[in-house]
Amino acid sequence: MRTLLSLFRGSFAFLGYTLNTLFWFVPIVLLGLVKLLPIPALRKLMSYLVDGCASNWISVNGFIQNVLHPVRIDVQGNAELSRDEWYMVIANHQSWVDILVLQRVFNRKIPFLKFFLKQELLYVPVLGLAWWALDFPFMRRYSTAELKKNPKLKGKDIEITRRACAKFKDKPVSVMNFVEGTRFQAAKHKKQNSPYQHLLRPKAGGMAFALSAMGEQIHKLVDVAIYYPGKVPSFWDFISGQVDEIRVHVTVADISTEMRGDYINDREFKQDFQEQLNEIWSEKDVILDKLSRQEDIKSEVCEQHA
Repeated sequence: MRTLLSLFRGSFAFLGYTLNTLFWFVPIVLLGLVKLLPIPALRKLMSYLVDGCASNWISVNGFIQNVLHPVRIDVQGNAELSRDEWYMVIANHQSWVDILVLQRVFNRKIPFLKFFLKQELLYVPVLGLAWWALDFPFMRRYSTAELKKNPKLKGKDIEITRRACAKFKDKPVSVMNFVEGTRFQAAKHKKQNSPYQHLLRPKAGGMAFALSAMGEQIHKLVDVAIYYPGKVPSFWDFISGQVDEIRVHVTVADISTEMRGDYINDREFKQDFQEQLNEIWSEKDVILDKLSRQEDIKSEVCEQHA
């Protein structure tokens, strides 16, 4: 019966997410096409309308979650947030569920989250066009082999980042970055010889480029720690009702002047920036350990009552 119930929940939830996405895809893309007109005031208006549609999309997804696979998200920390502020949002990355969690936690509390995406994702059916209309920054990273073959490509990825972030200077935005660069897995953790218990080593480049491109307008850092009691869920685990609780810790802090500089050409700044990010990651590792120990405390209390 539990298996049948999970199948029912997951199937109807997936259908609901799909229909909701297709419904909002139409106005998002149409408004995105209007933004191509060379009229700054019109572009700005369309950007607000597109983000509004996207927020409605997330709200309906949240309704589907509450009806078909309710999950309690315990949010902790000093989350004083505003929709009129510019944010850099960073988080640990374990599952595609992370994105659904972040969208639910921050929807309508801060400007709509813009994720850094690989350029190849632009060609994902339906979602690729929606991400384009929403001004998600598409990144192109050149490998060492590509740079050796064509030295003219050096610095092109930085220029792409600058152009993508330039769109965010006229209206408040939340730029999201999974600075580990990939999802946490035990094998990756071991291969990296990571000094952190719950995290992979952070990669500073993307975050440093974005801060440089945005200038002084983005001056708040939202640091998010996501912990899944029991096990890290897959997308199917989440939508089929196999996740009861998720713990999220949010820390908001000012971005210091020491985190702004030339990451490419200033070797001293590059080293200092990486050290600052490592310190943030060490603090996040401690927070994740505390979130995990909350589960142990609950188990002890249950055993005592039993």
